[in-house]
Amino acid sequence: MSVRPDNRLADGPMTPVSCTTCGARVEARKSSWEQTTVQWHADAVERCLERRASSPRSGPNGAAFAGCEALRASIREAAVRGDLTVQDGAPLPTNPEHPHPASPHPDGPDHEVIHA
Repeated sequence: MSVRPDNRLADGPMTPVSCTTCGARVEARKSSWEQTTVQWHADAVERCLERRASSPRSGPNGAAFAGCEALRASIREAAVRGDLTVQDGAPLPTNPEHPHPASPHPDGPDHEVIHA
């Protein structure tokens, strides 16, 4: 059986993004406004205030880190500024009740795929 190559990064490589709160620098890729992939490096894990403050939850995936809200906002802001390309090319979604451009989904967080 052959392994199929993952070509997603050929069209849109990971881009360095720094958290505006703690300075943790990760590699990020936005496939769409709703989907973000984050690659954490050891130094970013150590710097991230929310990651250091988190504690395991119950259940089989309890040790998984749910994500950092400050970093999520920094990644979203980088995409809004155009520093991080949104791969599907869709325009920034707007909500007339919450017009703030850095929060395309004010009712919920992005779906974040986290790689430690």
